Amino acid sequence: MPELLSGAATLLADARERTDARLARWADRLGARVPGRTGEAFSYALQSPGKRVRAALVIAAYRGLGGTSDAIDGVAAAVETVHTYSLVHDDLPCMDDDDLRRGRPTTHRAFDVATATRVGFLLVPVAAEVLAESADDLGVPPAMLGRMARELFEAGGVEGMVGGQWLDLEAEHRRLGLGDLMAVHRGKTGALIRASCVLGALAAEATEERVAALAAFGDDIGLAFQIADDVLDLVGTSEELGKTAGRDQALAKSTYVEVLGVEGARAEASMLARRAVGRLADAGCATTALASLADYIVTRSS
Repeated sequence: MPELLSGAATLLADARERTDARLARWADRLGARVPGRTGEAFSYALQSPGKRVRAALVIAAYRGLGGTSDAIDGVAAAVETVHTYSLVHDDLPCMDDDDLRRGRPTTHRAFDVATATRVGFLLVPVAAEVLAESADDLGVPPAMLGRMARELFEAGGVEGMVGGQWLDLEAEHRRLGLGDLMAVHRGKTGALIRASCVLGALAAEATEERVAALAAFGDDIGLAFQIADDVLDLVGTSEELGKTAGRDQALAKSTYVEVLGVEGARAEASMLARRAVGRLADAGCATTALASLADYIVTRSS
């Protein structure tokens, strides 16, 4: 709906401004701390422009559950740091071998493969620093910080993105059914989106029922996000996407479009978004901001 998309645009613009400012400060710190080419690559990767959907989900979940501190921006920046690490590695020649990301050369093209690989690995402990600093600013108790860290780094590890990426690589040149495809993307794409929602809820010190509702919401929109990506990879252009279009087909990946068709994939994504918002309503969570982001995720053009 137009009003939801307008709301999402405002949320995303706010999240971009706040998160980019945090990441720029961390890029300056790392540039001063890490000398030479690696420090330059740190700064390049961290300041890569992006839609900041995950950051917006962190902030919207936090605010929707009663949080008021601007320090939540740091939690959003920690999530985006983990996301950046995944993109740097995802683009490497041994992975998807891509030259373009967010409208500019990928990190290994701007620098070199060894530097990009090293920067990707080192961004993980950087994300831990960003999260710890923001938790201190929020006044989060140590036990809650531990829970937030576990949520974030499990999403970025073998139970989440790393495991999903492994399954994705193994599935190249094979035709997966819908169930197997969902298993790949619950890890590769969905885990960090789910964690974004949960981290916002935990930072707001929400009840366990509401944390569970945000986790279920994140599970559904994480899959919806990937389905929409599969459609865009087929119907979009490189200029629109800011990355190379048609990579799924070039790498012989199984996609939701291949399994469901374009219209079937769009219908599945819309169903997941509606179900996600319903989960929040059932738990009595404020849904306007999160509903607008769910709608954006399945109707975006890039």
